[in-house]
Amino acid sequence: MSKVYICTAIPYVNGDPHIGHAMDYLLADTFARFCRLNGDDVKFQVGTDEHGNKVFSTALKKGVSVAEYAKQNSQKFLDFIQKLNISYTDFIRTTDEGHVARCQKIWQKLSPHIYAGNYDGWYCDGCEGFITQKEYDENHGICPDHQKPYQRLTEKNYYLRIADFRADIAKAIESDNFRILPEFRKQEVLKLLEDTPDISISRPRGKLSWGVSVPGDDDQVMYVWLDALSNYITVLGYPDRDISDFWPATAQFVGKDILRFHTITWPAILLGLGLPLPENIVSHGHVLLNSKKMSKSLGNVVDPLEVIEHHGIEAFRYYFLRHIDTFTDSDFTWEKFDEAYNNELANDLGNLIQRLATMCHKNDIHGQELNIELDEQYLSLMGSYEFSKAFDQIWLKIQQINKNIDVSKPWELAKSGDSEKLNTVLQEMVHNLLSVGKYLEPFLPDTAAKIEDIFGTQETITAPSEPLFPKNRQ
Repeated sequence: MSKVYICTAIPYVNGDPHIGHAMDYLLADTFARFCRLNGDDVKFQVGTDEHGNKVFSTALKKGVSVAEYAKQNSQKFLDFIQKLNISYTDFIRTTDEGHVARCQKIWQKLSPHIYAGNYDGWYCDGCEGFITQKEYDENHGICPDHQKPYQRLTEKNYYLRIADFRADIAKAIESDNFRILPEFRKQEVLKLLEDTPDISISRPRGKLSWGVSVPGDDDQVMYVWLDALSNYITVLGYPDRDISDFWPATAQFVGKDILRFHTITWPAILLGLGLPLPENIVSHGHVLLNSKKMSKSLGNVVDPLEVIEHHGIEAFRYYFLRHIDTFTDSDFTWEKFDEAYNNELANDLGNLIQRLATMCHKNDIHGQELNIELDEQYLSLMGSYEFSKAFDQIWLKIQQINKNIDVSKPWELAKSGDSEKLNTVLQEMVHNLLSVGKYLEPFLPDTAAKIEDIFGTQETITAPSEPLFPKNRQ
């Protein structure tokens, strides 16, 4: 048994949960369930990022205290996580007293690599992020996400000296001790690393009042990335306790838009603390709507809660884990979703479960206990975080069982009176479907549990009273 630590990027609480957050959670949960299936001891972190100007200003507009507003929105994300059936073990809020105190201790440990300086450059208020001159030029002075001009800032900040860590970060990336997935992102990060300046890690309290105070300087507040990134280790108790049982993290799941912070800023912080880097940073692409990036400004955002409410959590997990590629941008449309639901989930799997259970019940076939060893192809794909490809392989097994039913024609064996052969054929199909259920556990845990419940007892198998996935849901 190995100890496995899985991390997700903590979302900013000023907005609503969106598809990108869902992908973080689904991918991390799939890996967590796979590790448990493989006998590992899993710790799985989720949480919320609650400091910053937008949280503060929105709370003022709503007429509630900033602490209460952060609490309400943190609960909204926790409810979302639970609705997705995410098997997390630890939930952290960056406003937790323990996190705040540990962040301040982390700052003090990093002090040999921190210096005060004046920032004179660009800033995006919408992103709450500093913008390099190169980014400014590439985007022609306008944030592509918020469609607003960047602001010019001149202020005193504290900086983390990236030059102290640049060579070690590059060496770790190139040696695959700190693996960035997919592989093509590795060269992107190495290129970014060459030009990354020292990183601002604070802002004046007059510009950012809602945040963690800088130790020894009440006029400064920690900037979001030092505060937020540290959650991955403060949730384990660092620096108050030894975290070596679970650190370094086995995998951290992030969207590609925040990859540079997790592959440059975060490693710099860890190296400054004398801690090992995560083993894998798994970066997923964007979910597109009709081949266009989802954006509030474009009015083409799909609410994941609407999808779940309309089709159920297992259908949501099915589409976004199988039809959305693990690593690259993929397209969502309601038409594609409904087609996948009806033709694959309802027909291939739901109908298979229903008709096999019905035939077994009619012919007094008992359920069976099953212990299987996962095949090497599945283990390899899951261990490489190729979840959509692993799901495709499972579906081939499902389609093969359907084909076997059509070829063997159990109903004709029943008519012929060849009960011995009929029993053998049906028992083999039950065995194969129970095996599929095991492979499905990381992806569709509720469905896998139902397959086990229907076919995995020693009593006579009974068909569900209604289909698991009713067709033509509107």
